[in-house]
Amino acid sequence: MTAVSPHRPPVPQDSAGSPATYVFAVCGPDRPARPGPAAGHPGGGPLRFLSVGSLRAVVQDVPADAFSESALRERLTDPAELERCARTHHDVVTAAAGGGPTVPLPLATLYLGDERAAAALGANQERFRAALDRVAGRVEWAVKVYLAQPGATTGPPAPAPAPAPETGRGYLNRLRGQRQQRELRQDNALAAAGRVDAAVRELAAGAVRRRPHGPEATGRGRTQIMNAAYLIAEERSGQLARTVGRLRDNLDRDGIEIEVSGPWAPYSFTDSFTDPVTDGGAHADR
Repeated sequence: MTAVSPHRPPVPQDSAGSPATYVFAVCGPDRPARPGPAAGHPGGGPLRFLSVGSLRAVVQDVPADAFSESALRERLTDPAELERCARTHHDVVTAAAGGGPTVPLPLATLYLGDERAAAALGANQERFRAALDRVAGRVEWAVKVYLAQPGATTGPPAPAPAPAPETGRGYLNRLRGQRQQRELRQDNALAAAGRVDAAVRELAAGAVRRRPHGPEATGRGRTQIMNAAYLIAEERSGQLARTVGRLRDNLDRDGIEIEVSGPWAPYSFTDSFTDPVTDGGAHADR
C-alpha cells in the first residue's frame, strides 16, 4: 500500500494558508505555454510549468492542509482515494509524456512553494537531462508471465469420482508424484519466463525485473512467474507485438500466459531520481 515515507521531512504546511507546490514530472524546454489537457488534483490550481534552469517541471498549486503528512496518511489508506490520487497523477504524467521526453516523479512529491521546488529539482539538472536523453523516443512496456494452475476454471468444479482404496505406500507415492509434477511445471515456467525476458530484451534499451505479485493480486487460478518492465523505442512497438505473439504460440500449450500492457511513461527507468530530487519536500512512494 502506498504510504508517506517515514524517512522524509514533513509535507509542507503553512498556517497562513499558502498553497504547496505539487510536482508531477520534469520535461525538456521545448514545450507549449501550458501543460496538456489533464486537470490535476481537485481543489488545486491549474496545471502549469515551473522553470528549473533550462528544464521545466509540471506543477500544480494544491492546498497545503489537504496534502499535509497527516492528511495524506489518512487519504492514502483509503483504497478508493489512493486509486483516485494515483490515477490523477498518472493522467498528468501521461499527458506530459505525450508532448516529449518526460521524467515522472513519485506520487505526492510536494514542496512549500515554487522557490524550494525549483532549488531541489535544479540541484539535479544534469541527471535530469541525462534521463531525458535516455527516454527520448522510448516508452515503457510491462510484461508479465503467469503459470495457469492445472484444472483452473471459473465455473463450479465437476464432481470428483470416488477415490479408489489405496495403501499407505500408494498414498505416499501419489503425493510424491504430485510434488514432482508441481516442481517440474514450476521449473518449466521459470525457463519459459527466461525465454520471454531474453526475447524482449533484444528489443529494449533497458529492463527492470520486479518481485512477482502474489495470489491476492493475480487470483488463485494462476501464479505470476515474471513481472518486468522494458524501455523500448516507440517505432519498435510492432516488433514487440510480433515477438510476444510468437512466444504465446510456443508456450500456450504449457499453461504459460503472457500479458503485455503499455505504452506507459517511463516510471521504471527514472526511479533513481526519487531520493535525491525530493530532499526539500516529501512524497508518498509508489
